[in-house]
Amino acid sequence: MPHAPDVPSKATVSEPESYQVKLETIHGIGADLQLRSLLDRQQFYDPLGAADREGISSSAWPIFGLLWPSGRVLAHAMLTFEVEGKRILELGCGLALASLVIHRRGGDITASDCHPLAADFLDENLKLNRLPPIKYLTANWARNNPLLDRFDLIIGSDVLYDRGQPEVLSRFIDLHARPEVEVLIVDPDRGNRVRFNRKMESLGYSRSETHISALPDDGGKYKGRLLRYFRTSTA
Repeated sequence: MPHAPDVPSKATVSEPESYQVKLETIHGIGADLQLRSLLDRQQFYDPLGAADREGISSSAWPIFGLLWPSGRVLAHAMLTFEVEGKRILELGCGLALASLVIHRRGGDITASDCHPLAADFLDENLKLNRLPPIKYLTANWARNNPLLDRFDLIIGSDVLYDRGQPEVLSRFIDLHARPEVEVLIVDPDRGNRVRFNRKMESLGYSRSETHISALPDDGGKYKGRLLRYFRTSTA
């Protein structure tokens, strides 16, 4: 089964009782991890307009706090992917399951998201799993992010759900990629993938794709692909 029964509770980070959460046990990523996530997609709390200022609508607000199938696929891929000696960035990390897997392996991972509560949830999940602090930076793909450096490996899952994302995400990736870089995106066959491929190609990235038809923990159905973009240094 994909996870243990959900255990609803009231939120304890930021604003008490502002939204409901649950605890999940995640399998298929090496040793099990406990995740504190939002109870469902009906949660919303933005009293100070922090999410709105980042361009996050009320309907999109809970997306960061749910574990999506593509996130599980990416986390499983990070179990065996070579991470030693690489500076790694996770895009739109949400609950940052892939970052947690890399962090547990000793990788140099920076998790990033633009949601105002992503860092709080990450801190709580680190404590739940008795893991040390992890690097986290707020990153909005459509804006300047001066605190973000350049990376050897950039990863993300289900990050092409809006029509405008191929343009802004490809530019963001290229801005924060080292001359020799690899980019891994798990995508559930969204229509924006083709435009993103074209944008990445125009920026000088080669591409390969691996079709994925099952989830890693229970073999449940999944329809998507692992997109690999890479660029080698010409220096």
